[in-house]
Amino acid sequence: MALYEYAIALTGGIATGKSTVASLMKLHGIAIIDADSIAHELLDEYNEKIAEMFGEEFVRKGKVQRTELGKVIFSDDVKKEELETFIHPLIRVEIEKRAAVYDSRNFPYLIDIPLFFENKAYDIKESVVVYTPPAVQLERYMKRNKIDEDEAMIRINSQMPIDEKKAKATYIIDNSLNLRNLQAEVETFVDKIKIKYNYKDLYK
Repeated sequence: MALYEYAIALTGGIATGKSTVASLMKLHGIAIIDADSIAHELLDEYNEKIAEMFGEEFVRKGKVQRTELGKVIFSDDVKKEELETFIHPLIRVEIEKRAAVYDSRNFPYLIDIPLFFENKAYDIKESVVVYTPPAVQLERYMKRNKIDEDEAMIRINSQMPIDEKKAKATYIIDNSLNLRNLQAEVETFVDKIKIKYNYKDLYK
């Protein structure tokens, strides 16, 4: 069996609502591999290396201070590339381990990969993009992180524009409105998956 045979990449942009969608998917019984969560675990596991690469001020009590490190990474392309070169291969190895387990169960699962289209590192044929219009994305991100527009745009612009991701997607989940609408969008996606893979009882 090929790796990622039953995988669907879950992606989107900063503050488009991927985490909320992932939570809703779990309620429908769909397994999720979360690349961000894996990255956080690995950063802490390799905290000494992070301190060596970027400075001891970014590590406290064995935990990487991701917010502080993020401010540096997103404003310095060289340091961003340095971190990605180190951490992405480690993330990939862990994702592959978990994906092999899910593939063996012969039903669809999602891999939450924020930079799926940017990095092209995973041979996953189908994708679902959580979409919000750019203006809504910016507003939500500024409000959520309590940052100004300039800082928000630096981080948003570090990724592929959300409209480009939307154009590349196999499936689209629209998160332009409210939670009720988002729940309906997720249910529609789940129904499509049930029909495509002929799983009538999986999501009860």
